[in-house]
Amino acid sequence: MTKNGGISVDPNTRNRIAASIEGFRLPAYQEIPDVGLYLEQTAKYISDCLAPVQDLPVTGSMISNYVKKGLIAKPVRKQYNREQIAQLMFIAVAKMVLSMDDVHLMLTIQRQTYPSQIAYDYFHTELHYVLDCVLSHEGELRALDPGATDQKVMLRNTIIALAHKIYLDKLFAMIREDLIQSDENK
Repeated sequence: MTKNGGISVDPNTRNRIAASIEGFRLPAYQEIPDVGLYLEQTAKYISDCLAPVQDLPVTGSMISNYVKKGLIAKPVRKQYNREQIAQLMFIAVAKMVLSMDDVHLMLTIQRQTYPSQIAYDYFHTELHYVLDCVLSHEGELRALDPGATDQKVMLRNTIIALAHKIYLDKLFAMIREDLIQSDENK
């Protein structure tokens, strides 16, 4: 808070935001378990991976709904494999900025153009790169290759929106936290 009662942002906010998601790292495709996880194990695994950037955990009922809506294939013997878990990671992240209809459309397009591993690893790499650029406020995003497919451009724009949403969510949470502490110190 400023002297006149207005709201100010702590100069160290960027560092605090970066520190709040310091442990965030989506697993690469090959690092995702492929032993077959049951519903609740899958939900916990995804929630644990996304905890630094997402406040609401992924639940078993959410995953069941994604299966019912055809976003991912039905589990085999009630177990989810690496490909399904990778798709669920994408869904959980993308739905922060897209409607479920648009997430479904993006998955449909992905399935028609890229194998799951290539699509997920590209998403993984781009997400970490863009998040780093947005949170560090250093430099500009490198341009996509001039021949980048429309699918890559669409994914990049989704990731840019996502990175800014994560930044803003963290920023607003820290401002609220600072306001509460300021009120308590009065």
